[in-house]
Amino acid sequence: MVAPCEAVVGCGPTKEHLVTRRALCQSPRAGRHGAGSEEEASGVLPVHHSCHLSAGHTPGTDFNIDSLPLPRKARHDWALFHEESPKNNYKLFHKPIITLFNYTATFSRHSHLPLTTQYLEGVEVLKSRRYLVPLQSKNHLRTRLAPLVYVQSDCDPPSDRDSYVRELMAYIEVDSYGECLRNRDLPEQLADPASMDADGFYRILAQYKFILAFENAVCDDYITEKFWRPLKLGVVPVYHGSPSIADWLPSSRSAILVSAFSHPRELAGYIRQLDRDDGRYAAYIEWKLRGEISNRRLLAALAERTWGVHDLSQHNHIDAFECMVCTKVWDNIRLQEKGLPPKTWQADVTHLSCPEPTTFSFSTLAPRRSSLREMWIPSFQQSKKEAQALRRLVDRNQNFSAQEFWALVFKD
Repeated sequence: MVAPCEAVVGCGPTKEHLVTRRALCQSPRAGRHGAGSEEEASGVLPVHHSCHLSAGHTPGTDFNIDSLPLPRKARHDWALFHEESPKNNYKLFHKPIITLFNYTATFSRHSHLPLTTQYLEGVEVLKSRRYLVPLQSKNHLRTRLAPLVYVQSDCDPPSDRDSYVRELMAYIEVDSYGECLRNRDLPEQLADPASMDADGFYRILAQYKFILAFENAVCDDYITEKFWRPLKLGVVPVYHGSPSIADWLPSSRSAILVSAFSHPRELAGYIRQLDRDDGRYAAYIEWKLRGEISNRRLLAALAERTWGVHDLSQHNHIDAFECMVCTKVWDNIRLQEKGLPPKTWQADVTHLSCPEPTTFSFSTLAPRRSSLREMWIPSFQQSKKEAQALRRLVDRNQNFSAQEFWALVFKD
């Protein structure tokens, strides 16, 4: 007999799940729900009353119109685990689709299992001075290094970050090591993108005063290693991404927010001022030197989460979500056994939402051949039609063909 909410992993983790991987979280009173069930055969998850979460997983973030099991019965709850930005699947980010789900684990603080801190191991790595290079040494290194460093190999994403950095480079030196806007090479042993968490790579970045930490999409609470990495290394992040980032700063003065400047020219001027004035620069790393994190929201989120990051002593976030879903399903079963109404769990638009992408108005220096950059806005607009079409077909609650779906998408 399997203990309540003990996850039994049957396949590897993916970026997106309808709860994916195989997990068995069942009541000691329940019979074992075997692999031959109708739900398991369907390849995706309805969470049913024995709470056997057995779902065929969508590889990567390849959620598609075949991912939802129909017909959906009244007892079927749907759960979505999606940790990525909208660039990987815009359909999920619209009201008609996200509201299909009962339970969610997303980067939004409003989801049932928030993954906002999924790239941060904990408080201690922020406080650690393992990679901290003294300011005097950084000043000396400025004779051969730019004040700013940029490392990106995913070029021209929805945030239009490369256009901003390209413009910024006209006003201040930037060392760029990635495939995007590269003007400097990493050592051969660190050239592989898999080396992004290597000690040698960290030590190169730690020599800089500022890191351009630009997300691939601009969504509330979508915060990746691009933000946390410079903070761990003792470098000041120059951040563009989540509009709600101020809610997650270790201290009120620990990052420079691009949104505070009307043009890259202004940002460049500010960086130069800090570069020349040790006292003003030091104010941005004082929290690090003191080992003091004053943000109560951040501290509470790290203390209260039920999963760990790179910590074998804790559940990972996928296991935690699977067991959270099981627990909620069984809580409702017990309520019904007592003659009480079950609690309703339902996702809403705050659980996964991002605005339409925009481009920077000064992006005249962007290469005309950048088809990717030109794709995101039309892609977002079409995804709204796809979401509406898919919702209409799902609400019909019977199987449908790809031809029916695309006919609805392009009906008007």
